[in-house]
Amino acid sequence: MIQTGISNLPEDSQMKLPYSEGSFFRLPLRDGCYARGVVARMPRKGIILMGYFFGPSLSTHEPIESFDLHPANAVLRVRFGDLGLIRGEWTVHGKLPGWDRSKWPIPDFAIRDPSGIRRPILVHYSEDDPSRVEAEYLVDDASGLQTESLYGAGAVEITLRKLLAPKD
Repeated sequence: MIQTGISNLPEDSQMKLPYSEGSFFRLPLRDGCYARGVVARMPRKGIILMGYFFGPSLSTHEPIESFDLHPANAVLRVRFGDLGLIRGEWTVHGKLPGWDRSKWPIPDFAIRDPSGIRRPILVHYSEDDPSRVEAEYLVDDASGLQTESLYGAGAVEITLRKLLAPKD
């Protein structure tokens, strides 16, 4: 069972989540630097979210700005668990001005057979709940699709650290 710290409370006593769709936040990269993210989709109770993540990596003292956070600039688009946000390790810094969820879609993902024998499967998630699969289709080519997965907070941090590391 995935727990966010609120799931075992009675419905009427659940605390308010520290984020909403359109929230932008800072997350640590485990090397002293930080990155930014945007909550693009969430179900009512949270837990599994869809997010867009951005570089460049920032130092602790740099302000967290949102003016350059646009879907096309994202270095990572993934479904992820909300534990970093719930624990306050990922700090919310506001909501994007003029938030429009239609400009931040949930991309389709692909399930690939590591052996390459079976055709890839395109996975389409619900626009209202990134934990709910709406459709799966066999496709001939999934080269433009990210591999389907669900990242924990730590996996997002590690992946971003690698993506944003200076290239030698």
